[in-house]
Amino acid sequence: MRKSTKLALAFVALAGAVGTTAYAENNASAKIREGTMVRLNKAMKDSNGTITFDQFSDAMNARLKKLVADNGGKLTVAQLADALEKARFEQMARRIIARYDTKGDGTLTSDDITSREKKVFAMLDRNNDGKVEKSELPKGGHFGRHRQWDNDGNDMQ
Repeated sequence: MRKSTKLALAFVALAGAVGTTAYAENNASAKIREGTMVRLNKAMKDSNGTITFDQFSDAMNARLKKLVADNGGKLTVAQLADALEKARFEQMARRIIARYDTKGDGTLTSDDITSREKKVFAMLDRNNDGKVEKSELPKGGHFGRHRQWDNDGNDMQ
């Protein structure tokens, strides 16, 4: 297989992982609401169907209050942004590792990445001739639900 084909397929696999994250971010509001309801339902179940303001407050903002306490009682925009960014990237990293980790040990290796690339290549190579032709690529530039990027990294949608 030519080096340019290998690089293109590696890029497609990476773009798929990044595209999944972008898709997930579009659903962030719904997930926040869902998470809020889960926390409220748990708090109510733990206290026989009703909650006080203090219980409500603890259920809603426990992590935020912990961040404030951990930073001397005040939280700056930069500190909050750092905490949010870290949480977002940790979530992205967990998703990527879950997708690529073939041994299920919570780590990512070159073999895991190669295994994933082989699966993606096999799905694209519909006639099983060991090559992916343009006619075998998904129509409309969509590869599953993921966004597609051109060779310069520009979003093609």
